[in-house]
Amino acid sequence: MRRVLLSALAALALACTGGDSAPQRHTLVDSRDDYDPRSLDPALSTDVPTGRAVGYLFEGLTRFTPDAKVEPSLAERWDVSPDGKVYTFHLRPGVKFHDGTPLVAQHVVSSFQRVLDPEQRGGRGWPLYPIAGARAFSDRKAKSVSGLAAPNDSTVVVTLAEPLAIFPKLLAMPVASVVPPSAGAGFGERPVGTGPWKLVEWKHDDYLRFVANKGYWGGAPKTDSLTARIIPEPSTKIAEFESGNVDILLVPEADSRQWSQTDEKQGAMVSVPALRFIHMSINTRRGPLADVRVRRAINHAVDTRGILQRLVSGRGRLAAGVIPPILEGADTMRAPYAYDPALAKRLLAEAGHPNGIDVELWTSTTPIYVRMAETIQGYLNAAGIRTKIVQRESASAREAARKGETDLFIREWYADYPDAENFLFPLLHSQNAGVGGNYSFYANPEFDRLVDASHREQNDARRVALYRQADSLAFNDAPVLFLFFYNDLYAIQPWISGFAPPTIFNGQRWTGVEISGGERR
Repeated sequence: MRRVLLSALAALALACTGGDSAPQRHTLVDSRDDYDPRSLDPALSTDVPTGRAVGYLFEGLTRFTPDAKVEPSLAERWDVSPDGKVYTFHLRPGVKFHDGTPLVAQHVVSSFQRVLDPEQRGGRGWPLYPIAGARAFSDRKAKSVSGLAAPNDSTVVVTLAEPLAIFPKLLAMPVASVVPPSAGAGFGERPVGTGPWKLVEWKHDDYLRFVANKGYWGGAPKTDSLTARIIPEPSTKIAEFESGNVDILLVPEADSRQWSQTDEKQGAMVSVPALRFIHMSINTRRGPLADVRVRRAINHAVDTRGILQRLVSGRGRLAAGVIPPILEGADTMRAPYAYDPALAKRLLAEAGHPNGIDVELWTSTTPIYVRMAETIQGYLNAAGIRTKIVQRESASAREAARKGETDLFIREWYADYPDAENFLFPLLHSQNAGVGGNYSFYANPEFDRLVDASHREQNDARRVALYRQADSLAFNDAPVLFLFFYNDLYAIQPWISGFAPPTIFNGQRWTGVEISGGERR
């Protein structure tokens, strides 16, 4: 009977009147997810739908705001030792798990060890690797994590192997969420957290339904329930939004111009910079691409502004570095490489290639990237950079790039956490050459020194200055074709109030969102 009742409630939640008037439902309905969460266990949070849902149910010591700032969560405050290695977190009093279990410091320690446990297969524990002893424990070389301690029920002491100023941001990632001691087999289907929402039904590949946690320490959400619908087809998402059946829509790229040119739709739309960098890695170890003049020629040969406008309807900002403009450390006054085919040819000649060069441009079979590759190919050919396109399935193309087998590789990079370090370090630090994310195999000792120094720097202003210097150096060395930073385009129903489109995927928890009009159940 309970399953029948929940199914009926879910069906009711999806019914509404359409139009501009408030719907006759009292459940918020999201439509952003294209596929089912992998699990609702934070330890297995390796994708966006999982991370988003985990953020409703669970909390970490810190969390992200919609505009990607880090703020206290289960820890009401923290102290950092002068050497930047010891973090002392003071837990918020009175927090309880959904089952009534009071939160204590040992739960934080056991949650972190659970993520790092080598028996926890399929997870992604790297955000906790900076903790002293974390890697040894994960590699079965130690029986516990030496850098974790709970001296009393309200205090967690975390000692890092090396100073890392951005460590609180890593703790806001879903995988660092705190789980109760009861977490065991089947926890991913029957999650119990401290978050503002509780799971009441998960119909796989269809929807997840949450109800407000009335005992939430931060105050119950303003709306009693939330449904996250899973809709793979963009056209179906649009139809459901236009019928009033969903409250939030991420407008598909192909429909951007149509929506922005309609006054009625334009009023419901909000453009938000996403932490998503579209670029083409240039393998600096392969033949003529080792010469910075050739790499600059590639950047001058391509009309990046035309690509942005024609292929993604202008949804983004041209890149003049690898740091998104919304993050500290970006130089928003720096001009991108100018589209100048004549200059590109002169640079090739200066590098000893007056007759041009031959390269292979690898891409996945994703349609947008195939179109991008074909467009870039046309520009490069015109400048004397004879380009052959190689298409492979995504995993195969990525593996070839990691092994250094590609000349050029079109890719995108989503930030795991909102900091310039998450672009500079994985994409361009020599430590990450190949499998670590640096598909350009870029190696500049001065760049590495600046990024390494930023890890240790506790002063925010000095750290941002180091980011900016490193980004400027990389821009001049041109290890990538700088394309653009993507913008998400949200459509929000007129009856929705309090929804701030998030810059980072787990930055909006729906706690302050309401449907205007109608009575609350």
